Amino acid sequence: MTYPKRNFLFLNVGHLLDHFFMLIFTTAVLTMESEFADSYGRLLLLTTWSFFFFGGASLPAGWLGDKWSKPGMMLVFFFGIGTASILTGFSETPLHVEIGLALVGVFAAIYHPVGLAMVVSDAARVGRALAINGVWGNMGVALAALVTGAIAELYGWRAAFILPGVISIVIGALYAFHLMAENPDATSAAKKKAMAAIPVAVQKRAFLFLIIAPLLGGLIFNATTISLPKIMDERLNSLFEGTSEIGMITAIVFACAALAQLVVGELLDRYSTKKIYVFLLVSQLAMCTFAITAAGWNSVFIALPLMLATFGIIPVNDWIVAHFISSEFRSRVYAVKSVLALGIGAIAVQVTGRLHEQTGSFDALFIVMAGCAATVLIAALFLIPARRSAEHGTAAAE
Repeated sequence: MTYPKRNFLFLNVGHLLDHFFMLIFTTAVLTMESEFADSYGRLLLLTTWSFFFFGGASLPAGWLGDKWSKPGMMLVFFFGIGTASILTGFSETPLHVEIGLALVGVFAAIYHPVGLAMVVSDAARVGRALAINGVWGNMGVALAALVTGAIAELYGWRAAFILPGVISIVIGALYAFHLMAENPDATSAAKKKAMAAIPVAVQKRAFLFLIIAPLLGGLIFNATTISLPKIMDERLNSLFEGTSEIGMITAIVFACAALAQLVVGELLDRYSTKKIYVFLLVSQLAMCTFAITAAGWNSVFIALPLMLATFGIIPVNDWIVAHFISSEFRSRVYAVKSVLALGIGAIAVQVTGRLHEQTGSFDALFIVMAGCAATVLIAALFLIPARRSAEHGTAAAE
């Protein structure tokens, strides 16, 4: 196996672990209420700093990747996030949990500005590479619900943090051996295509959209991934009693939705970016609206297309950065996008927890998400540039 293929595998596993560790708590918390004698809504707030650092620490992480070493930062990611998760598993008080989760967020922040830049740099077909990488990330979302639910039910919530932490450290050791055997800086997955300069006006429109879409779209993504285990728990409670069954259903929804990225990745290399984005946003808006009153199995049937649209949007944003932003600014724009899309997770935690605490349901949350989807839809219609021509680097007709 050549360096690029093996490295792409490590980058994909890293994306899986990144989202997996960030969502362990959202399922584990379902079994922590009795031990800490507190409500779901208030316990959920313990992860606020984790999501704050998940986005906020992206800028320094991206800067270190450019100035020091991207492979080196990935090593820090694997070892750091594994250690932070293990420390969280040994927590004795809510404050200890909050600190441990915050450390998880700090190390999780490394992946998106560093890992995505490495994926795009090595890719022969950016859309396909981002889609495959995105599927791995979202499989991490799915496995977090499934694995955490099963481990917590069998061995307790502490083991749900400790066991994955050990696995991450082992993978980090394997990655270190891989780096010693190869020279990543001297190898390239594909020849880079010569591209004409992207007009400044096009870059400005794209950058403005990449402020609005990751911010509001990130709130939807984080709110849905954070709350879906509890939504399924509440709306399917008459059908299932155990945490593992709810975790399995949630994982199936996430896993099926993750496959949308493969389809979207292929479409991005063939059709208008704007048309793809608008279709996904209209679907997202409709499902958020229908979800307000959904109950029982209808919740599952609505949650699936909602997550299909939500996950499908992710590679489109990354594709826009890769094709409408000049290479000299690209890593910084990825970092800014990560700060917005991931940092909004801290607000999503607050919005999700407090709305549920005040209303006792997720109806108000779905109304907020529908409003966010409608706003991004308007921005997409006016701000997404025309498709770039790969040959000339100019805007092509849609």
